[in-house]
Amino acid sequence: MANPFGLMLKTWRGKRRLSQLNLGLSANVSSRHVAFLETGRARPSRSMVLQLADTLDMPRDARNLLLEAAGFAAIYERRKLDERAMQHVRAALDWSLQRHSPFPAFAKDRHWHVVAANPTALLMLNSAGINMGASLLTFMTNPDWLMATFANPGEVAYHIVQRLRIETAYLGGDDVLNRAILAMQIMPILKDHVPDVPLPAVVPTHYRSGDKVLSFFGTLAQFGTAEDLTLADLQIEFLFPADAETRACMEAMQSQ
Repeated sequence: MANPFGLMLKTWRGKRRLSQLNLGLSANVSSRHVAFLETGRARPSRSMVLQLADTLDMPRDARNLLLEAAGFAAIYERRKLDERAMQHVRAALDWSLQRHSPFPAFAKDRHWHVVAANPTALLMLNSAGINMGASLLTFMTNPDWLMATFANPGEVAYHIVQRLRIETAYLGGDDVLNRAILAMQIMPILKDHVPDVPLPAVVPTHYRSGDKVLSFFGTLAQFGTAEDLTLADLQIEFLFPADAETRACMEAMQSQ
């Protein structure tokens, strides 16, 4: 008889590279019980499903699927940012983006679709051919676009691939992110890139802007207690000037 819960549990245990013994020790259950759950000889309680999901650090949408596989209702919802229940969250997001001006800041979802941006970021994105709602991955996987947009496309591609690997690993594998990684790995600009030794404290991204080059480094922020699927996937990227010339250019734009 099919045991969808057991199969999914075993699959995620494999994704996290845990033996039945290690999972049992971390979840405070016996390895024998883990084996029984995987084979269908035992049925989990709702609390056990959530306990195992916590131990496996599963994304919220995967936890929903694990609950449903065990015969329980999903508990995590995916709300839109413009819904009434999300008003306070959207206000906080907009406040953060606007307060970062005159420097660029934007928010993106799991597959790197731009869902919000401050005026500076929107100007930069539009000048690179990117509109609100578009996926940055569509552009990042285009070597011609990378070379036209960045003065250091090899370094940009190298660090984007590292970020994508971390993100897809947490998600237990994501087809969209994996395709982007594969597309970028074969780019000559990435193959030719060899990190400098010793490396600087942070590697800036050099954007081409007309006859100028603007240099930024970025930080990422997420909602710390997000239980909504949309918020759990959301990343806010804040760009800071990496040199005095870029800072002066951004401040001059604000005063215009």
